[in-house]
Amino acid sequence: MIADPFTAPLPTGQLGFTGGTLDRTDELRRDPAWIAAMRQRPDVRWMLLQELKPFVRVEDGAPDLLWHGRDAAERAIQPGNDWVFLGLDADGIPHFAVNLAPEAIADSEPWEARAVAIAMGGDHRVAILGQARSLLAWHSRHHFCPNCGNPTRIDKGGYARLCGNPACGAEHFPRVDPVAIMLVVDGDSCLVGRQPHFAPGMYSALAGFVEPGESLEEAVRREVWEEAGIRVGRVRYVASQPWPFPNNLMVGCFAEALSRDIRIDETELEDARWFTRSEVRAALRGEGPFNSPTRIAIARQLLEAWAGLGGEA
Repeated sequence: MIADPFTAPLPTGQLGFTGGTLDRTDELRRDPAWIAAMRQRPDVRWMLLQELKPFVRVEDGAPDLLWHGRDAAERAIQPGNDWVFLGLDADGIPHFAVNLAPEAIADSEPWEARAVAIAMGGDHRVAILGQARSLLAWHSRHHFCPNCGNPTRIDKGGYARLCGNPACGAEHFPRVDPVAIMLVVDGDSCLVGRQPHFAPGMYSALAGFVEPGESLEEAVRREVWEEAGIRVGRVRYVASQPWPFPNNLMVGCFAEALSRDIRIDETELEDARWFTRSEVRAALRGEGPFNSPTRIAIARQLLEAWAGLGGEA
């Protein structure tokens, strides 16, 4: 028997870029003296990135987070580099991250963050990497005050920037851009699409930014109509996921199709198709008829959750 995806209990599992284990200590990181003391601790740990790409250590071909000690990190850090306090681990050891300049000399080449996350899977290390990359990406675009145009400086351990103009003094905080990502379903079929930059053969859930003045449900209905010409009725929230490329929060939903005729917006999509539950299950096993998203992506979790509601495969 096929369960109703809008009322049935859903399976739970850890999503990529979630499950971080560091205590961000909001009440402590506001104190510049405390942050300075943490940076000087002999046991401090630093994650080094270059142009938002992390340096990693590789064992048996698998990457892992590479943490540097105080002396090695301080030698690499140059004035003007963006840095952030990530938090304290269970032993109270402070962890930081810094984005090095392109010309910085290093012993190895940094990896693309997405490739590292895929290789490490969905554990807490990926959440820490995502936290670092997202914050540092925001800093890289906010060196000047949008209010008055003067230079800004890092404040509150990297969780704010402060305008250096005393007449302005504006505080700026890291932004998170919500994205509605929805699996449109109709009985035993679901709708997936592909964008031109996707890997060959890959299809995924439709997605789009939530716009000012609309609810999540309204964003789901608008995006599906704009991209695929499908009207949507019921919307069910499933789960959310940080996506640090650069600062998104993916809000995963099921969306009930009220029509089936597809009319794609060719500026957004290259193709969109209906697939049956059995076809989706085959795709998740790597047996076609399309390539499913990577396991670190919430789109994959939406497909797996919906495919699991139809009884035995």
